[in-house]
Amino acid sequence: MDPLDVTLWVLRLTFLAGIYGFLVVVLQALRRDLRVASDAADRPLGRLVVVASANGTPPLGTAFPLAAANTIGRDVNNTIVIDDTFASGRHAALTFRGRSWYVEDLGSRNGTRLGSQPLTAPTPMAWGDELEVGHVRFRLDRPSGR
Repeated sequence: MDPLDVTLWVLRLTFLAGIYGFLVVVLQALRRDLRVASDAADRPLGRLVVVASANGTPPLGTAFPLAAANTIGRDVNNTIVIDDTFASGRHAALTFRGRSWYVEDLGSRNGTRLGSQPLTAPTPMAWGDELEVGHVRFRLDRPSGR
């Protein structure tokens, strides 16, 4: 065999090995990213902690883990169910948009308050803000373990 042919075959095989090596690195990075994303999907984005309730239901200190979209009210189909006669069936919605929490009154009869202010439109919330639904007051906290 001619030395030029041998050199070309070595270059071709080296190039092919480089392509396969690159594909292996890319697939490992994708697998790692998918694993991290699936682990993060299992963790709650925040939690609502009960700081006051008129009739003791839910008990003080009860923490409700929050997903990206949550509803609060008396109806059993809500994410957070509260047994309060002043709360509507679907009273309020709490959603995570981008990097912020937003709370919105869903047309409840007795209204929803953020701090001491009644809600009239979707309003951003910060960690530590208090939300009042009926006679139950919640505090928005970071998820436990963070």
